[in-house]
Amino acid sequence: MASGLLSGKRGIVFGIANNKSLAWACAQACAAEGASLVFNFLGAAQEKRLNELMTEIPGGKAKNCDLGKDDELEEFFKWVRAEWDSIDFVIHAVAYTDKECLKEPFVNTSRQQFLSTMDISAFTLVAAAKHAAPLMRNGGSIISMSYYGAEKVVPNYNVMGVAKAALEACTRYLAEDLGPQGIRVNTISAGPIRTLSASAIPGLRNMLDYSQKFSPLRRNITGEDVARSALFLLSDLGSGVTGENLHVDCGYHAMGMFREGTAPANEAH
Repeated sequence: MASGLLSGKRGIVFGIANNKSLAWACAQACAAEGASLVFNFLGAAQEKRLNELMTEIPGGKAKNCDLGKDDELEEFFKWVRAEWDSIDFVIHAVAYTDKECLKEPFVNTSRQQFLSTMDISAFTLVAAAKHAAPLMRNGGSIISMSYYGAEKVVPNYNVMGVAKAALEACTRYLAEDLGPQGIRVNTISAGPIRTLSASAIPGLRNMLDYSQKFSPLRRNITGEDVARSALFLLSDLGSGVTGENLHVDCGYHAMGMFREGTAPANEAH
C-alpha cells in the first residue's frame, strides 16, 4: 500500500518510450506515492503511446520536447512554469546512439557518432538540470539512469558505455554545483532488463543470462526494483544522499570472478 512518500510533490519525467521503460516504472511508483507528474515525448507515435499510459496517472500532462534541442527544452520549461510555480524532482532516462555503434568495434566509432551519443546520453542531463534548478525553490532531487558498462567493458555496449561514464561524472559535478541549493543529484546503475533501448544491444540475452547466473541474488532486476530505489532517492528518505551511483543490479557489480564450475558452457575449459 502506498504511504505517500511523495505526497504534494511535483516532478518531471523525461524518456518514457513505452510501458517497458524504466522511466515508466518510476513514474508509476511516484504517482502511487502521491506525486504530480509531467512528461515529454518525441513525435506523434510516442505521444500516442504516452497518452495511453497517462490514463493511469491522475492529472498527468505531456509536451513534445527533444532534449537535444535547446529551443525545445526552453519551451518545455516555459510550459512547466505556466503549470507550476515550483518542482521537486526530475527523472532523466534519456539515451541514444546509432545502432551501428553497438555492432561495430568501439574503435570504429565516428566523430559524429561519438558526439551525438555524448550529447543525448550525457549532456542532456546537464541541460535539464540547468533549467530545473531555478524551479526547485525548496530543494529537490534529480536522478538519471546508467549501466555497469560505464565502469567495465561490456561487449557491444561500446560508445554508450563511454557516454554513461560521462553521465556518472556529470552527476558528481552537478551534485557539487547544486548542493548549496538543497538539490541532490544521483544516478541509478540498473542491471540489464528488456526495454526498447536495450533491445538494440546485440547479445542482450547473454547479458541477462550472465546477470541471473552470477549475481549474488541469482536473478535479474525488474522495473519495480529500479522504481523502489528511485523513490528512495527522490523522497526525503534519501535526504543525505547526493553524488551517488546506486547499483540496482542484484549485486552483479560486486563480483570479481565466476564461481568454480559455473562458467557458461561455451567458456568452460
